[in-house]
Amino acid sequence: MTERQLAARPAPLRFSPARTALVVNDMQNAFCSPGGYLERLGFSIAEAPAVIDRVRMLCEAARACGVTVVYLQNGFSPDRHEAAPGSALFHKSNALRYMRANPDMAGKILTRGTWDYDFVDQLAPLAEDLVVEKSRDSGFAGTSLDADLRGRDIRTLLVCGIACNVGVESTIRAAYHLDYFAVLIRDATLAAGPAFVRDATEHNVETFFGWVADSDAVARALRE
Repeated sequence: MTERQLAARPAPLRFSPARTALVVNDMQNAFCSPGGYLERLGFSIAEAPAVIDRVRMLCEAARACGVTVVYLQNGFSPDRHEAAPGSALFHKSNALRYMRANPDMAGKILTRGTWDYDFVDQLAPLAEDLVVEKSRDSGFAGTSLDADLRGRDIRTLLVCGIACNVGVESTIRAAYHLDYFAVLIRDATLAAGPAFVRDATEHNVETFFGWVADSDAVARALRE
């Protein structure tokens, strides 16, 4: 398949759709919907509807040109065995700390089988999409993602979703160290925190770990 050229920072990036995946990070009720985990912790989700619309547009454009769509889904089993008390995750996960501080919410947020864990209705995966469950921020930590991508001969990752400074950036950093060409789709993400954390993520990705592009530029490249 003919290569496409993506207008990106710090330089244009050429990619082959057949060897590219759109990685959709954590577009779940927990992170996108009123009453979900992220809002419960006090983070603004005001940008979530616009992010959902852009991610949906990107998914449609990706599927239409043969780009693999990968959904990352973050959370824990009901017994939370993924985060033993001796692990750093047990101590640093805001979701786990919230459940310990609010016992009535134990097993109700970021827990498999719950509304919080489910993808938002507007972004339900299709049968041909790849869904990878994870319990860490990075999509590569303790998952089959690397093997799934290499089995499809994928080398370029277009990454979007929530939160740009947590799961999205963690996945891009891991991708770089595994020798993937990763692109942060800047306006198809939502930051958990003040505006400067998005700026910091864009700086980190553009300078050290990959490329940064807008959703319209990605869509144009996919639709060439």
